[in-house]
Amino acid sequence: MSSAGVFTPRLIVAAAACTVLPAFGLPSATAAPAADDQGYVDSTARCAPPNMAVLFGTTESSRVAICKTQGGQYEYRGVRLRDGAKLIVPAAQSGDGFVADNDGMTYTVTSKSLAVSLGNKVIREEPMVDFHRPGTPAAPAAPPPTTTTATTPLPPPLPAEVGGR
Repeated sequence: MSSAGVFTPRLIVAAAACTVLPAFGLPSATAAPAADDQGYVDSTARCAPPNMAVLFGTTESSRVAICKTQGGQYEYRGVRLRDGAKLIVPAAQSGDGFVADNDGMTYTVTSKSLAVSLGNKVIREEPMVDFHRPGTPAAPAAPPPTTTTATTPLPPPLPAEVGGR
């Protein structure tokens, strides 16, 4: 038997392993970027000093942060990953989460999800896949949502906000 015949099955197995490994070893396109106690680094979902992050998180299609100002007010800072659309509006504490209103739309942020409502109708509810309260460990990830709703795009995303599919 020639040496080429001995190595052929090994080469086939090695080649197959090399094609499978990248599928399991690469991070998700929606993986959260680097973060610290202020929110996501280089992102709209980040609190600028002197404001302090109360919480921040990522869903499959959004990143959000709730900031507390020096005056004790809250601010919702959100970005849609698909197109970088940004929303920065006042927020209020509501139970274990926060609520922000913008032109009739209500954004409710909890450790479990980001819900977007129009009046009493929930338009979209996205489970958190990465959630932080500064000074505490990250909450376990939830499975990603199956549907999202598109709206009018805004300016391009910051470098850390490029994501989606």
